[in-house]
Amino acid sequence: MSNAILRAGIIGCGGIATNKHLPALVKQDNLQIVAFCDIIEERAIHARKVFGKGDEYITTDYHKVLEDKTIDVVYVLTPNRSHSFITVDALNAGKHVMCEKPMAINSAEAKKMLDAAKATGKKLSIGYQNRHRPDSLWLKAQAEDGIFGDIYYAKATALRRRMVPTWGVFLNEEEQGGGPLIDIGTHALDLTLWILNNYKPKYCVGTAYHKLNDLADEDQANAWGPWDRSKFTVEDSAFGFVVMENGATIVLESSWAINMLETKEAITAFCGTKAGADMNDGVRINGVSHGAQYRFVPKLTADSAAYNDGKAGETPADREARLFIEAILNDTEPFVTPEQAYTITRILEGIYTSAATGEIYRF
Repeated sequence: MSNAILRAGIIGCGGIATNKHLPALVKQDNLQIVAFCDIIEERAIHARKVFGKGDEYITTDYHKVLEDKTIDVVYVLTPNRSHSFITVDALNAGKHVMCEKPMAINSAEAKKMLDAAKATGKKLSIGYQNRHRPDSLWLKAQAEDGIFGDIYYAKATALRRRMVPTWGVFLNEEEQGGGPLIDIGTHALDLTLWILNNYKPKYCVGTAYHKLNDLADEDQANAWGPWDRSKFTVEDSAFGFVVMENGATIVLESSWAINMLETKEAITAFCGTKAGADMNDGVRINGVSHGAQYRFVPKLTADSAAYNDGKAGETPADREARLFIEAILNDTEPFVTPEQAYTITRILEGIYTSAATGEIYRF
């Protein structure tokens, strides 16, 4: 790998930047952050204070970052609505881009990002860090080895019982494009499509509910405090039934608030002709061998062979950051490709459209 140092600009210094990306980026030997940008200057100043060295510049205008010809890579960590136009502008300015998930609020905007990446030849990746977990990587390796046979059914799960995010713009449909489906359901769908290596949807049916948005404060019992009912314009739960071109079925379930005891987030389960697997209680493999049913539970840690490919003790966010930098320096394909993320956006859009129209959505 090249010993070059990439110069980076951070666009968006809110929670996803300070809780996920920046703690990982400051650990990378081949990256130097030179600019912090946020429309709220205080957030950029805070990010520099916590994660910078003090000589990085602060701006509230992302165009200033893109005009800086010394910057190689930009991290787009803003609300969903602005992902597409900032990313397209950055790619056209000659920058590589890591954009936080989801790729965009709809497929038309995501397609603009994909087209810009192809036209400029710059690297574009989307922040689906759950692929980098030990359990995810191990299951992917098993699927690639063919132990499951033909996988024909999967369930992607992102269910929270009462964990409605009450800060930022999470509840604002115009800014975010949706609620739990586009926020956390997108992670479960990404894991499922990636492990199955199936990116060709045929049609879907979806439902989206606003059943608990208007609960009184005393009836919410929300983990992050009462939500503002007047601002909660996105769905509280959404569900999709997706049929792929090869006949495989994927059920996607997502919620921020639902009356259900068994809740899990960013997991998948699937059934193949030879064996099945789930992440419901760690990774579990099930099948039949020599006339007997079996269940196998591997012992997975951050040091598992499938996970530890050169950096001991990495978190999923660390590994995501490192691999994107390596893709730039080595001119290789990003771990999460824009084509894969575009398909995820298309499916999410299909579920939302079906929910709104009551009709089957065909891709």
